[in-house]
Amino acid sequence: MNLKGTFSVVIVNYNTPKLVGNCVRSVLELSIADKEDIVVVDNASPDNSFSYLRETLPPGVRLVRTSINRGFGAGVNFGMVGCLRELVLVLNPDTYFVDASLESALTLFDMEKDVGLVGLDLVYPDGERQFSARRFYSLLDILGRRSPLGRLQAFKRRIDNHLMREAWGAGTPFEADWVLGTGFIVRRALFGELGGMDEHFFLYMEDVDFCARIWQAGYRVLCVPGARLTHEHQRASAAGFLSKAGRRHMNSLWRFSRKYHVPLFRPPGVQGLMRGAKARPLPVPVTLSTRSASAEPPRSITVE
Repeated sequence: MNLKGTFSVVIVNYNTPKLVGNCVRSVLELSIADKEDIVVVDNASPDNSFSYLRETLPPGVRLVRTSINRGFGAGVNFGMVGCLRELVLVLNPDTYFVDASLESALTLFDMEKDVGLVGLDLVYPDGERQFSARRFYSLLDILGRRSPLGRLQAFKRRIDNHLMREAWGAGTPFEADWVLGTGFIVRRALFGELGGMDEHFFLYMEDVDFCARIWQAGYRVLCVPGARLTHEHQRASAAGFLSKAGRRHMNSLWRFSRKYHVPLFRPPGVQGLMRGAKARPLPVPVTLSTRSASAEPPRSITVE
């Protein structure tokens, strides 16, 4: 199935230009999007990413560069401004498609108008599933996932529940509290209404927060078994608490707990999380492009 004209695509790069090229190549070879509908954001990479991508990306792919790295969420927000399609596919640079199974996720947006975001079925290169749908955290879930205690048998059932392993068994779309931001589809209008991703989360938890706000706005988050996206997974956040990645992840978890209710024992679910949510100002809507999809895009641009 030719999906061109259906999606805009946003890919945020930081020091991984060759992976970006592989991701873009898979999108084009499988006719998932037109070149003009792909936006690559170089997030102020200190290496030669921008020059490499400018020379190697296919003509027509939009390449933009920020002068300051404000984090992954900020990079997605910036790329979203250049998107024109009603649905936007957000991809990590270390992902790629090997088939057109993505179309199974597309029908959900047409059939169910309250679906705001759909997470893809992330798999390792060998085909093993990564379980990309999750439940909202309790403090014990965090402890089990981010410390050696998670290796204990006593924590296994809790971690399996957090990863929603049983939900995948039926092979049909199911509701998830949140999905990994590695690969997902979102309604562009909804993204704008919510003010995009919260840029206070530099890295980690921005996907959890964004899904929470989608639920809060009255939309649903779904995951689709079989809508495969290969992810060359490098889980930096699994490093020790004292590592740079570990400290950054814990800081984001702390910030999330300041916004929402994170109980000690039981996962809160959508309703429990919202009952404890702190009052926040209304989001400032993101101004999205109203330019025609057929208009000629700039080849590359640097934004301060």
